[in-house]
This record gives sequence, C-alpha cells and structure tokens, in this order.
Amino acid sequence: MERREARGGTLILGGGFAGSYVARNLKRRGATILSPENFMLYTPLLPEASAGTLEPRHVVVPLRQMCPHAELLLGRATALDADRRVVAAETLAGPAEIVYERLVVALGAVTRVLPVPGLADHGIGFKDLADAIALRNRLIQQLERASIHPEDPAELGFVFVGAGYAGVEALAELNDLAHAALRFYPNLLDAPQRWVLVDAASKILPEIPRRLGEYAARHLKRRGVEIHVGTTLESYDGSEAMLSDGTRVPARTLVWSAGVRAHPLLGELGLPLDERERVLVDETLRVLGRKNVWALGDCAAVPNFKTPGATDPPTCQHSLRQARRLAKNLAGSSGPYGYRMLGQVATLGYHKGIAEIPGMRLHGFLGWWIARTYHLYQLPLVSRKLRVVLDWTVGLFFRRDIVELSVLGHPKRLGE
Repeated sequence: MERREARGGTLILGGGFAGSYVARNLKRRGATILSPENFMLYTPLLPEASAGTLEPRHVVVPLRQMCPHAELLLGRATALDADRRVVAAETLAGPAEIVYERLVVALGAVTRVLPVPGLADHGIGFKDLADAIALRNRLIQQLERASIHPEDPAELGFVFVGAGYAGVEALAELNDLAHAALRFYPNLLDAPQRWVLVDAASKILPEIPRRLGEYAARHLKRRGVEIHVGTTLESYDGSEAMLSDGTRVPARTLVWSAGVRAHPLLGELGLPLDERERVLVDETLRVLGRKNVWALGDCAAVPNFKTPGATDPPTCQHSLRQARRLAKNLAGSSGPYGYRMLGQVATLGYHKGIAEIPGMRLHGFLGWWIARTYHLYQLPLVSRKLRVVLDWTVGLFFRRDIVELSVLGHPKRLGE
C-alpha cells in the first residue's frame, strides 16, 4: 500500500464548497484534498444548469485551478486512525495511506430519502450535476412521449417534493423550460400540464421572511403550480403520486428534494456525532475530543456565537464563512467562528426572484437581478464568471435548447 504525506501537513476530506474553500484560503501553505471528483459544484446555480440556461460545465469549478497550491487525490476515505494520524483511502491508483498533521472533515451531505413506497425506485433526486442533467433529459423525454400520446395526463405531470430553495428553484426553472419548449411541439400547445409542489411544512421557503415566501407562492400559483403544504408523499408508482391529503397526481416525473442528511461515512470514522449524525465541533470548528481534527460544512453541527443556541444551516454562504475562519485557525490565528447572514436570495424562473438584503426585501425583476449578481460574485475564478455571463447573455437572444442527452456517460461498445 502506498504511503504519502499530506501537503503542508493538512489533509482535507471532501472537495465540495466547504473543503475547497479551506484549501483555497490556505494559499501557499498547501493542503491535500481527497475527493471523488476533480471539481467543486456551485450548487446555487444547479437549477439553471438543469433548465439549460447555463451550460452544466460552467457551474462547476476545477479544483486544480481553484486551489493551485493544493494537491488533489481522486478517491474516498475508508478509515481513520486518529492515534497514528493516518487516513486510509481508495484512490484511482489503488489503496493508500495518507499521513496528516491536521485533518479537515468536509464530506458534506447526501439526499435524505424516507421509506416512501416506490420513491427509491421511481423518484429523481436533485443534489448534484448528474441529477440536474437527468432531470432535464426526463423533461424533454416527457415532451416527446406526450407528443405521441397527448391524451395521457401522466406524461406532463411533474411533482416536486420539498419546498426549500432547491425544490422551488428547480420547479420554477423547469416549468419555464417546459413552456418555452412548447413552440416546438405544436400538438401540445393545448395539452394540460400539471406542476405540483409538496412540503410537510406550513409554507414554502420557510427559511426566508414571510412576505417574500408569500410572494413566491403567489407567483408560482399564477403560473399554474399547485402548492400542497402541510402535506407529505404517501406513495409513488412511477405514474401516479399519492399525497397525504388524499390528492392523486398522475405524473411520470417526481423530484425529491426534501432535505439532506450528513454523509454516512462519518459514523465509520469514529467521530462524535449529534442526533442528526453531524460531527460535533466547538466554536473554533475543532472536533470535540480530537486535538488535530476539524470539521465544517453540511456534515458538521457548527455553533455560531452570533446566533447562540442554534447551529448553522446547510447553506453555501455559511460554509464559505466557516472555511475562511477555519483556514485562519489552521494557520495559527485561532478564534471563534461567528457569522450573521447578510441576506438571502432565490430565483423563480426567468426575470423573477426574491432577495432579502440589509434593510430591503425585493421581489420580481429586481430580486432576480440581485440573486444573479450575488451568485456571480461568489462564483470563484474569473474564467467561470465570464462563461456564466456569456451563457446568460446568449440566453437573451436565442431560444432554449431542447436537445435530450441521456446517452451521456453511456457510450456504445465498439461493434454495437
């Protein structure tokens, strides 16, 4: 088994938003990133990638460019020996042991799937780039199927379970794409579409101020979206969704975005976990009872001295601030983590959005513009910013693309 030392003495498990920004902020001190992908996904732009507003490659950032002083190993951790300060990993080149002085756990979260009959077999997630591409392909496939059998209501039935940021923004963007594409399907112009948003909470977007959430609900209803709050999914068989309020929705597409849970590997690493299986850390982001181990991001229960009594929510803006604080702590300038949100933004499809910034709550076109501007500002690398701006600009002058690419990643064997 190969044995190697982490660059600069720091090993980071996970190359997502939190882990990549720790490595970026360490700069020339260096670090080794152990990640299954060689890119960081900028998740707030995932709905636009799904709808084809953005080229999917443009919402991911190559880790080697983003963190030029870090070493990147493609692979996954399999075990942790805290006494020896060694992480066992399975890399592309085979098994390896990585020796560290400081370990940063930033494994993120995975989709939380409930034991709903039929959900695992027929539902679609919305957590990563593959999910976004698959959802776009499914939408276009359903338009093609409906053009053959326009009388089947399930073909153009779409159910989104989970009314947080991911669910609402994905529904809004895909709804825009579906209606924009109808010009290429003249026999579907009068075919009914059914878009349904379901959540167990009492309102959609519970994270944002009430008035903005109400605006979002009104906007979606005007576009024909059915909203079922205080409701859960009872079952789904691939052609019909049964809701807890008795509603039956004919639909061949069901998107599940009802929350996340901490990465399951955390339990195997022997780290202290809370009741939600997140790593317990102190105010400096150090893992409780572990001298040389830190954790942050969606996989950690991070206390915030500016919001006492509550841990940080799993959002990109919190992970970014945690990463900045942790990089300083690792460099020797130790201090407690504290951050108060400056605002919240969400897009609701083309030219519509909501934004809360200090002293202002905006919606409509101005909310949409601020949401896009904020995400562009936070997106790392000038090259990626320019690519995104170019995509947005091209989208102003050309119709949406309706190419279905389900063959991606599934090439035919030679001779077939």
